[in-house]
Amino acid sequence: MGCTSCSTNKSGVPGGCKSNGACATGSCDKLTVFDWLSNMALPSGQKPLNIVEVRFKNGRKHFYRNNNNFQLSIGEIVAVEGSPGHDIGTVSLTGELVRVQMKKKKVTEDSEEVKKIYRKASVRDIDIWQAARDKEIETQRRGREILGRLGLKMKLSDVEYQGDGNKATFYYTAEDRVDFRQLIKDLASAFSIRVEMKQVGLRQEAARLGGVGSCGRELCCSTWLTDFRKVNTASARYQQLSLNPQKLAGQCGKLKCCLNFELDSYLDALKDFPKQDVVLETEKGRATFVKMDIFKGLLWYASKEEGFKWYKLTLEQVQEVIAMNKNGEKAPSLEELESETIVATKIDFENVVGQDSLTRFDKPKTKNKRRNKKKKPGQGQNQQGNSGPRKQGPRKPNNGQSQNKEGGQKRKQGNKNANPNQKNPNANPNANANGPKQGAPKKRRPQNKNKQNPNAKPNPNQKQGGAKPAGANTNESGVKNEGGAKRPKRNNNRRKKPNPNNKPNPNATKDA
Repeated sequence: MGCTSCSTNKSGVPGGCKSNGACATGSCDKLTVFDWLSNMALPSGQKPLNIVEVRFKNGRKHFYRNNNNFQLSIGEIVAVEGSPGHDIGTVSLTGELVRVQMKKKKVTEDSEEVKKIYRKASVRDIDIWQAARDKEIETQRRGREILGRLGLKMKLSDVEYQGDGNKATFYYTAEDRVDFRQLIKDLASAFSIRVEMKQVGLRQEAARLGGVGSCGRELCCSTWLTDFRKVNTASARYQQLSLNPQKLAGQCGKLKCCLNFELDSYLDALKDFPKQDVVLETEKGRATFVKMDIFKGLLWYASKEEGFKWYKLTLEQVQEVIAMNKNGEKAPSLEELESETIVATKIDFENVVGQDSLTRFDKPKTKNKRRNKKKKPGQGQNQQGNSGPRKQGPRKPNNGQSQNKEGGQKRKQGNKNANPNQKNPNANPNANANGPKQGAPKKRRPQNKNKQNPNAKPNPNQKQGGAKPAGANTNESGVKNEGGAKRPKRNNNRRKKPNPNNKPNPNATKDA
């Protein structure tokens, strides 16, 4: 869009390029054309063309004759002939390239459509032109209110004021014919100007509004496309596209203009392909066309006799089969032909930089190696299976008894110097807390091996039998003794908590 259409701040500087219309290329308009013939000299005896191309709002362009031979360049603002009055526009093209554009649009040099240029625009002309353009938005808003009050089935798309401010052109879109005679009267009385109604198509409206297409880029019609060619569904058929209106239609509701961009390349590639209605005669029956890949040169055919299975053939094979059918011969079955199809090899990635890897800066992941080593002779293993110093704790009993709190390294077979202050699990739970100290061992009668007093205190200095092989003895509760020494029977009576007041329990038994 031009600088005059960009959003501006209070100082008048556009929000985009910040050049305020003083672009190095002459303009930032989407329809600016590079004059590639400007530096070329004319043939001898030929006069330069005195017609220039002038651009107005929304990309509207017309040709004007420079009868006064003004020195005009691209980007200059000129006052041209209007109907009635005068209009203000910007010169978009000069020189011999204008002759090419006139020939393209079928406009002759002596045509009545070519009007004349009055003068270069003065400061007063530009001020009146800018003041008229500032009223366009408000005029469009009030025009839509009048349109809604009349109930006409039309959409007011845009409003353009003439350079002198005496005339306004209202652009609208409508599906059917609309009687807007009353609308013209209401608009003329509301704004006190001459009113002209002009209908535009949906493509022109989309080009004026702009937007982003399905390709992710700005619409071609609002950036660089100047003319709208006819687009039909045959373009999609040649390119082997599915006829889905939602995918083939643009924001204007019509077929996308880009369907014509690559059509010539597809037509050139399709010259060597047979027509789609050609039927192949094979030994197993008739094969019909299904689809094709134009740039890979592959075609798919299916036969009713072979179960409608798709068979992939190359273009050379299909041409050979067609030549055999013309000579009255039948080709082999599609299955045999598909087995001979040469599939193009896949091209691997070529490293043009060198032997550098894409992940050369990534840190390699360290593997969590579990150290499960076998038990060596003379070394123990803990419960987790990791090698290390062995903990000589007893096995956990299965009959609900508590574990032995003494460590395996402290307990030795036949140890006479056991700790006398260590709590004995077989002690009487009703013993006095303030009783005799356990540090001094006492004499006691030898107990009968066959009978054992559950309330008797074992002598800590008493031998518990000679050393025996580990794992050979079991206590009376059935738990295997790993150390080899006899373990006293544990008291299964309920233990009472000690008195917190440290008072003697009258029910406690006294030692003799």
